[in-house]
Amino acid sequence: MSKKSRKKVLIIFGTRPEAIKLVPVLRELECREEQFETRVCVTAQHREMLDQVLELFEVRPNHDLNIMTAHQSLANITVRIIGALDEVLSKEKPEVVLVQGDTTTSFCGALAAYYHQIKIGHIEAGLRTGNKYAPFPEEINRSLVSRLADYHFAPTEHARDTLLKEGISPASVFITGNTVIDALLWVRDRSRQTPPDLPGGLKKGIDGHRLVLVTGHRRESFGEGFQNICSAIRQVAEEYKEVVFIYPVHLNPNVRQPVNAILGDLPNVRLIEPLAYAAFVWLMDQSEIVLTDSGGVQEEAPSLGKPVLVMREETERPEGIQAGNAILVGTRQKRIVQELERLLNHPEERLSMTKVSNPYGDGKAATRIVDILTSG
Repeated sequence: MSKKSRKKVLIIFGTRPEAIKLVPVLRELECREEQFETRVCVTAQHREMLDQVLELFEVRPNHDLNIMTAHQSLANITVRIIGALDEVLSKEKPEVVLVQGDTTTSFCGALAAYYHQIKIGHIEAGLRTGNKYAPFPEEINRSLVSRLADYHFAPTEHARDTLLKEGISPASVFITGNTVIDALLWVRDRSRQTPPDLPGGLKKGIDGHRLVLVTGHRRESFGEGFQNICSAIRQVAEEYKEVVFIYPVHLNPNVRQPVNAILGDLPNVRLIEPLAYAAFVWLMDQSEIVLTDSGGVQEEAPSLGKPVLVMREETERPEGIQAGNAILVGTRQKRIVQELERLLNHPEERLSMTKVSNPYGDGKAATRIVDILTSG
């Protein structure tokens, strides 16, 4: 295939989770340079955390919109991204735009591409809770992208069925698995060979201890929800002093304030800055239990054989709950404490959750997606 007849693809992302999940697709496209001309645009909706992944995977964007500002609102982000992307799309004129998941960048990328009548591929399509405010604003972002997309790359059968029930054409929906598993397995293998550096002597401080890895950042949990989550962790940490809780604390002040206020004085709770992805994967691989409200971590932890307690009232990823990899514990202190103590006390319960195969993929999602783009 001549260079003139190559299909031009523009990949748009702005946050760390999007980058992690899109890098496998970027690499697969670059491996087929005779068929595709691939360009990358980052909005930098989350600057610092995005840059960690760009460095890890050695990605050099063709366009960096650098839109992040202090105390940015969703409306401000939306206006700035669409305006900047309008210029990028006018310049690049791609045949296909790829967006991932449910971020404001994903929605804006799809809408800007639609305004230019460019085909849109939505990776990780079809996830829903049915509650437009949980997760907020991600539920509506993802739903709106589905109304705009031409290719719907659904990670699971459940996600495909959701799209079909919403009237999406079956010919445009493809089950691919989730690309996060592609990225995770690559990083896991690399970190097992050469463990990454951890900040502040953390590795020495956790050697020989049972580990619980914690992540939490959801907007819908701000306020009482986060206070409950932190109070639950405190209650268990005070009782199980031999267990070390590691919590990379999100940069959002709505997260930092309650986390530091409630957990900051406990010697077996290590509150640290957000980790580079390789270090995070290594810690997840070493942990006994993962306590999270993250969608990506719900998908990743089962691939590492880790039971997951999901600190959300609803999840758009029910497959792990149904398979038994994860338990939905919500944001109520009593429920979180009950399930966490049960898993800490009963290794057979933890083992039963890790024997189930991961419903989110086998590490070959990117190849399937690019195969579809090749033939489409």
